[in-house]
Amino acid sequence: MTLETPLDHAHAAMQADAQADAPRLRFYDRLAEAELFVLLAREAEGDQAEPELFDVGDARFVLAFDTEDRLSGFAGRAVPYVAVSGRTIVGMLAGQGIGIALNPEVAPSAILLPSDAVDWLAETVAQGPSEAEARPEEFRAPGALPDAVLEAVDAKLRTAVGLARCGYLAEVLYDTGVRGHLIGFTGTVPGAEDALARAIQEALVFSGLEAAALDVVFLRDSDPVTAQLARVALRFDLPEPDAPARVERMAPGSDPEKPPILR
Repeated sequence: MTLETPLDHAHAAMQADAQADAPRLRFYDRLAEAELFVLLAREAEGDQAEPELFDVGDARFVLAFDTEDRLSGFAGRAVPYVAVSGRTIVGMLAGQGIGIALNPEVAPSAILLPSDAVDWLAETVAQGPSEAEARPEEFRAPGALPDAVLEAVDAKLRTAVGLARCGYLAEVLYDTGVRGHLIGFTGTVPGAEDALARAIQEALVFSGLEAAALDVVFLRDSDPVTAQLARVALRFDLPEPDAPARVERMAPGSDPEKPPILR
């Protein structure tokens, strides 16, 4: 089987260096970001969806695939399914003693994720950023940030399609005397602030560096701070959304505001 999807590539990197933490964390990061197609026991009724479960020894798993073709290839027939993000499915399964069978028999990224891994990922992505107040006094080009953090931030922001125009990453000195690093977003879509703050939080967590910290602010183009950052900061341009395509139908759970209730 050839590598085709981001999960395939992340899984291959994890398998190639099984003792290293960084590739494993990147795999779990990709899993949380991925859209997964979960096989259902029967057609969903309203917001109720019952996943198909199968047993391996004493463990139970839901069946999830990172493309519709892979789900169809596994099932060999038309089957009911729900489309949800990885972060949504682990949140729904957390604490139930149920794992995830990812891409079984149909992809190089086939893997059984036990329930304790599901619980860990659910807890990790549920962590929210904390708020603090301080006034920045000076900005400098980013320094002393490990490559792992920069790569994690870059990878995470490449998935934040249409949430903001760009982010400026710089070293900052606050009026409290504390020195750290800050990323300032401009052109942020109203209501996307929490999603961006959480994206940066997850980038730090999945970078594998527990002591890493990065403050997040949201700026207008006319803010004096924006001009200061633009002169010295490392700039990340966020991808723009594609033109909306006509949707003929919505799979159960495809509305992120109304995720299905798995029972």
